[in-house]
Formats: sequence, C-alpha cells, structure tokens
Amino acid sequence: MDRIPPQKSSSFSPGTFREERLGRNLSLGAIKISEHGPTERIKEEGEDGQGDGGHGGGVDHAAGEGEAAGDGADEAAGEEAPEEVAEPDLAALSAEVDAFLAAGRDGEAPPSISEVTLDKFASAVEQEMAQSEGDDEKWAPGEDGEAPPLLAAIKRISALAAALTAATAEGSKYTIGVHRVTGVLHRAMTFVEDEFHGMLDDPRATKAAQAGDTGSATGKSIRRPPSFGHAGVDPDRSSDVGGGGGGGGAGGAGGDNSPPFPPETVDRLRSMADAMMAAGYVTECTQVFLVARRNALDASLQSLGYEKASIDDVVKMAWESLESEVATWIRAFRHTINVGLSGEHDLCARVFAGCDDPAIGRAIFVDLARCVMLQMLNFTEAVAMTKRAAEKLFKVLDMYEAVRDAGPVIDAFITACATATDDDAETDALADIKSELASVRSRLGESAAAIFCDLESSIRADAGKQPVPGGAVHPLTRYLMNYLKYACEYKSTLEQVFREHHRADADDDDEASNPFAAQLMEVMELLHGNLEAKSRLYKDPSLCSIFLMNNGRYMLQKIRGSPEINEVVGEAWSRKRSTDLRQYHKNYQRETWSRVLNLLRDDGVITVKGSVQKPVLKERFKQFNAAMDEIQRTQGAWVVSDEQLQSELRVSIAAVVVPAYRSFLGRFSQHFSAGRQTEKYIKLSAEDLEAIIDELFDGNAISMPRRRN
Repeated sequence: MDRIPPQKSSSFSPGTFREERLGRNLSLGAIKISEHGPTERIKEEGEDGQGDGGHGGGVDHAAGEGEAAGDGADEAAGEEAPEEVAEPDLAALSAEVDAFLAAGRDGEAPPSISEVTLDKFASAVEQEMAQSEGDDEKWAPGEDGEAPPLLAAIKRISALAAALTAATAEGSKYTIGVHRVTGVLHRAMTFVEDEFHGMLDDPRATKAAQAGDTGSATGKSIRRPPSFGHAGVDPDRSSDVGGGGGGGGAGGAGGDNSPPFPPETVDRLRSMADAMMAAGYVTECTQVFLVARRNALDASLQSLGYEKASIDDVVKMAWESLESEVATWIRAFRHTINVGLSGEHDLCARVFAGCDDPAIGRAIFVDLARCVMLQMLNFTEAVAMTKRAAEKLFKVLDMYEAVRDAGPVIDAFITACATATDDDAETDALADIKSELASVRSRLGESAAAIFCDLESSIRADAGKQPVPGGAVHPLTRYLMNYLKYACEYKSTLEQVFREHHRADADDDDEASNPFAAQLMEVMELLHGNLEAKSRLYKDPSLCSIFLMNNGRYMLQKIRGSPEINEVVGEAWSRKRSTDLRQYHKNYQRETWSRVLNLLRDDGVITVKGSVQKPVLKERFKQFNAAMDEIQRTQGAWVVSDEQLQSELRVSIAAVVVPAYRSFLGRFSQHFSAGRQTEKYIKLSAEDLEAIIDELFDGNAISMPRRRN
C-alpha cells in the first residue's frame, strides 16, 4: 500500500447531507459473502489463473481449497437447499473489530481476526453507505449525542485499515483483508469528499434535495473532478456553480450579511474533515475545502454583478462602461473585505478546530484570501493604467478609499495569525497581501493626484476667442466650480493622496502642510486669471463688467454653498472675491449710467441766466430717449442668471436713475406745450423708466414701451 493512514482519535459530531454528491465514483451495493468465505469469491474473480503480482500464489491456493469446498457443497445440495446468506450484522462485527483495535492500542498482541470477518465488516460498511443514500439525517447525532452510525462506521474502518496495514508490515497474514478494507475505505472517503464539497458549496443543499433533487450523480458534483486517483485539484480552478447554490462566501449570495453556515452544519463539516484527516486524506480534504470555498466566493462576487475581466479588456473599455464596472467592483470588494473574508476566516477556524495541526485552517484561509484579493486587485491595476481624464477622478478616489480601508482588516488577520502560531509562513503570506494592497493604493493615489493636477493644463488650454453671449457664466466656470465642489467632498482623501504624492518642488509652507489646498488654490487663481482674459473679448466695457460679475458671483456662491471647499479656500480669498465683485459693479454703473445721469443734470447749458434754452432741452430729451432705447435694446439681451445679483443690479440702478429723471421731469416738462410736443420729447414717465430697468438682464431685447397715459 502506498498510503499508511495515521491513527487519530476524531471528534465526530452531527452533520447534514447533500444527495446529489452520491454515486459518482462509488459502487455502494452490499457485497454478498458466500457461505464458504472470501476464498470462493477470490477464485471467481481470478479463475483464469492470472494473479496480481505477488498475490498469484495466494489465489492458486485459494482455488485448490475452493474445489474441495465445492465437492462438499455438491453432495450437500442433493440433501437440502443451502440457507440464505444473512445480512452482515454491523453492530456485532463492529464489536469484534473494536476488540481487535483495542488490544493493539493497549500494546497487547492483537487477537487474530479472520478474513471472513474483515470481508463481512467491509460489506457492512458499504451497506451502511448505500442505505444512507437519500437520507438527509445521515450525519445527525443520535438521541444521546453519540456519533451517527455512518460516521462511526467510517471512523472504525479507517482505524481498522491503519491497524491492518501496520500488522501486514510486521509480517501478519492480512494481505487480502488489507486490500478489501482499504478499498472500502477509499470509497468511503470518496463518499465523504462529495458530501463535504456539497455542504461547503451550499449549506442549504438539503432543502434543495427535498424539493426534488433525485440524488443521482448529476448536478454540480459531476462538474467537479474527484481528487482521488488524480494528480490533485487545482485550487485556482473555479468549477461551475449553478442555480442558487453559490453560498455567497461568508455572506451568502447577493450580499446577505447573515452567516450561511449554522452551528450544526459547521459541526458536521468538522466531523467529516476529522474523518478524512484521521484516515490520512489530509490533502484531499484541504483541496476540496479550498475549491468549494473559492467557488462560493466567486459565486458571491457574481451575485453582486462583478465579473472577472482581463487587463487588456479593461484598458480598452469605454469610460461609460468602465465607470459602471468600477462601481460594481467597489461594492464587491467592500463586501469581500468586510463580510466574505471574515466569514471564511471563521469557517476555516471552526471546521479545522479539531485537527492535529491547527495551521491547516489558517493556511487554507490565507490561500483563499490571496486568490480572491489578487483576482480583484488586478482590476485596480488595469484602471490605473487607463488614460487619465478629469471625469475619472472620483471613481479612482472611490477605489483608493476601498483599498485603503482594507488595510486594517488585513492587519487584524495578520495579528490573529501571529498570535495563534510561531510559524511565519501564514503571516508572511498575509503580509504579501498587505504589501500588494499598499502598492495598488499607491498607484491609485498617484493617478488621482495627477488627474487633479491636470486641471491646470485644462484651464491654460481653454483660450477660446469667442465670448459667451450676453456675458453669462462661462461653461469653464460652471464645470470647474462644480468639479472642485465635488472634489472637496473627498477633501480628507485628497489631502492624504497629495501628502503621499505631492510634487517635489513644493517649497511653500502652506503647500508643504496641505499640498491639496495649495493645488486647489492654484486652480482657482488660474480660473480667475482665465476669466479676466476672456472678459477682454467684449468690446463693450459694461458687458465686460457684467461677465466678470456673473462669473465671480457664481464662483463665490459655490464656495459659500460648500463647507468643504469654503474651508479649503478660506475667508480671506472669499473676501477678496467679494471686493472684486463690488468693483465690477462700480465699473458697470460708471460705464453705463454715468452718461445717462449727465444728461439729466442742468450744467449751466439748459438754463442760462434763469431762462430755459428750449433747443438745448429738446436735445437733452432726445439724447436721453436714445440712450434708454439703446440700453433697453442691448442690456435687455444681457444675462444675469443669479436672481440675487440681478435684483441688486436693478435696485442700484433704479435708486440712482429714477429719482434723477423724476426731478428732471419736474423741472422741465412744463416748458413743452401739451399734446404733440410733449409726446415727441417726453416719451417716458418715471414709471416707464422703472419698468425698463426691471426688464434688464433677462436675456430678451425688447422695444422701448410707449408713454403711459
């Protein structure tokens, strides 16, 4: 035999069953034993005289004995019919096997046990497995808490195989019995392996079986190559997981935060793991566990919408599609870190709590964590490699925060692992994961800082020669201010990013202490300078002032409306911009309305030596009417979108112009004769003037209204 199973006392606890795992590699029908013992069966299996290696002589000898026994059987056949072969009594056979095992454990010379007994016991174990097919309670404990019969039988045949192998090595004549018992043990381990995988893959499989699963060798188990008789299971291969059986990692499919493994299921998993490892099937047990939980974690990610994609696919993806993929990745990654890995760590610890080597559970968890983390971090690598663009900043920051927040979770696993063992292998593997997280985080941070700094280039490159119609808020102002406002919602993250990746030429004290704030202020100053340059595109100085007022007011409102950006910019900058706005307002008043007010002044030309010069007065009214018509025609088409600013402008204009016009009318209107002369020169009343002012800056040019009667 190439396997010498170790003897190990296992803690067998109750368990559950998944029917569809049965029958794939098993021949579970009870083997009938002839009344003359195993030698007749051996003869039938090899009656052509071809032995198997060193067992040929044993077969020939058995054949000779079989002929003699056969003659006796022929004589007896004429007298009476042979009795039916009784079903093997598992309880009685178990007692005989226990006596054999107990003597060996006590150091006494073990009593001999016949090949017939070994064959009958092996058959009884096969029959117990066959009868358990379709039984959902085959792993459940008895009423008094004793191990379930099936598990007890598997434990017993495992110990028997180990004892017979040791006895055969010392020269005892159990060669045939060893082959028979170890063959059944192998099939029993295949049986347990399928049950183990099924329960790990979906702890709710029993209910699925009750709902109509036939328990045949179809379904998920047939897609999983058996570990026995193969080179081994590739833990990186994801077998097909169908239906609702994904288990969803530790959190269940669909992001359910409740643990999918109730205590009784974990107890049964632990019992199966103990049985496999006690029989020497440690590698098969750990590989099956790893594959099943990898599949469950993959199914959990799929249920959250995350699908693996190659780096080339990600790099070539349009941003509209990639943006959605990033959002899905963030949701799946946070679920894996905060729910999935914690649940897997707990499951590994509980299932392998009873094994001789406690490092087995930790090693499996580390392998699981490494596989799923590297798979997900490949996506971030790909995103960091895509072409930089301003619109990508916020998703890159979201990914940065997710990776950053994963660090303390991995640290906790490292601490727990270091506390539990002196072996540095698992700790080093987790440290490698932490190192990979740090590397990915650095690349994401570097990308985010570079994207934000590229705003400078965007502003400098925006040197359009076409002024915005009506002096409205420039699209660049709207875009940048909204962008900065949104960016400042990531203020703490961006400050962290810029501390890690700020430019080496930062000599300013403020920049050194808060390089993000310094970079934002640089962007704001560049925008302000860019707007002043654009204002010079307007030929009308009044419209130039309106443009600067509109854009300055928009910037100030965005800053004051966001506590985050206001904190970064500071009150000093806001006060300076408010001062600029007042100056723009004064400039507008001077350029537009000072000329109008001059027309309403008696500067010694209208009244000369107490006499009103009617030709001069008529010319003044003509000039005033023409000026108001021009203002209404042009400035009615100008735009002031901020209602407060619009109201402030109208009120300030009316407060100066309307009283002056009313006074002018009061002094000189009586010098025109009533009728056509008055209508010709006095086209506006004070109320008409107020109405004109109230219609300025609406973006609609209209004709001057007729005089109101």
